[in-house]
This record gives sequence, structure tokens and C-alpha cells, in this order.
Amino acid sequence: MARRRFGFLDRIIFQRTLLRWTAAARRADSADLADLRRDRADARALQQKLNEVIFVAENRLARPRIGSNSFPLPIGTDWSWRPDLWRGPLPERGISGVASRTPLGDDATIFHDCKTSELTIRQLRSQREEDLAPFAMRLDVFDFDGSFLSLVLDLPEDACRGLKRRHLIRVDVQAEFERPIEMFARLNIRHGPNTEQIVRELPLEDREVFVEFDLAYTRLNEKRVEAIWLDLIFDNPMMNQVTLRDVTMARYPRAEM
Repeated sequence: MARRRFGFLDRIIFQRTLLRWTAAARRADSADLADLRRDRADARALQQKLNEVIFVAENRLARPRIGSNSFPLPIGTDWSWRPDLWRGPLPERGISGVASRTPLGDDATIFHDCKTSELTIRQLRSQREEDLAPFAMRLDVFDFDGSFLSLVLDLPEDACRGLKRRHLIRVDVQAEFERPIEMFARLNIRHGPNTEQIVRELPLEDREVFVEFDLAYTRLNEKRVEAIWLDLIFDNPMMNQVTLRDVTMARYPRAEM
């Protein structure tokens, strides 16, 4: 659909309409009753259309812009990222009976070892005023006969460039659960033939939580970093609904002692 642009004539018509209703409001106390009834009918018809425009506009303008990568960053951040799953629409907004290794966009994949999948995934358009991510992801888990469920996020290539052992990598998660659950974040860094793995449990007492991975405690070969991925692991997810409102990552150097 072509975008309509309001020109000079439209502005004149708007100003005249505004003056007309300003005058009608001023004379309402003394107007002839027949004229007042006509003004009231016209005002109600106009009000209905104005309310429709205001409702739709406020709803759309309150949403985060699709593709947004805006979120608070720690001081000194030299790399940051929000996965596409929370930035833009998926080709399929809902999937039921999700099989293991099901891709969710270009950088996210679901893994599990269930014999029979009773897992449903839906992507939601963010509506709340406090939401920064344009989209959220909801997992509905019914019966679960497997031993693990994880969401794997493949970090882009630029996360590898310039990575040093002096770096901290932070993961921020905004999550909601139908019932309490344990959730873990595992950072994986492949360098040459070796892979470093660091696991942190997410403190889920609050909806907005974060964990930091300190690379100083690894044997990272800074010259051979090839790939990085993050596993979000859900422990005992049976009969639960998990909503991930946002997941973001940031990299920054450790403060010098």
C-alpha cells in the first residue's frame, strides 16, 4: 500500500475543521437546541473515527520497532547482540509437536531427546510499555519424557573477533514461568580442536536476571577462536509455560585491579 503524505491543502482543511469545532464548543452553552443536536451528532461521528485512529496509533507506537537492537549496555561494551528470534518475525509464528533440532530463524535451534514431543512454541509480538524486544518467545511444555530441553543460540562471527581472556560476556534474560523452574546458561567457545564450556545458573527470583562469564578462568586460545554458542537449558520443564521476553548479550573488558 502506498504511503499517504499530507500536503499543504490537507493542513488547511485540518485547521479549518479545528476552528469549526473550537467555535462549536464555545457556543454550546447558548446555541439553539436544534443546532446543538446537529453538532452533537456530528461530534459523536467524528469522535468515533478519532478514537479508532488514537487506539491503533497508541497500540502500534507503544510496540518496540521490528529489528530493534536497543537495550542497556554495561560500561565499556565493545560487542552486543540480540538474537533474531527476539528482533524479527519468524516464517512460522507457531509450531506444535516441535522436533529436536528445529530451527527458529537463522541463529536459534531447539534441542531435546523426547520420544514424543508435546512441546509448542509461539512467537509473540511485544505489546507492553516496558518491553524493549520487538518479539517474545513462549514455550508450552506438556508431558515431557526426555532428559533435557535447550535453546541453542549461535552467536554471529563478529562475537569471535577480538575476543580476549580479559573479557566478560554477560547474558541478560527476561523470563516468566507458570511454575518455578531451574534454568542454566552454558557458554561454549570453540578454539582450534578444543571447546571451552562455562555453566551458570540463572537466578530467576526476578523477571530480569543476568549472568556473567569470566574468560580469565578458561584456557582460551585467543588466536584460534572459531565459534561461540550459548545453550539455555530448562530443567524439568514438564507441565509448564515459559515466556522469554528478551535475551541479550554483551562483551566488555574486566576492570583492571
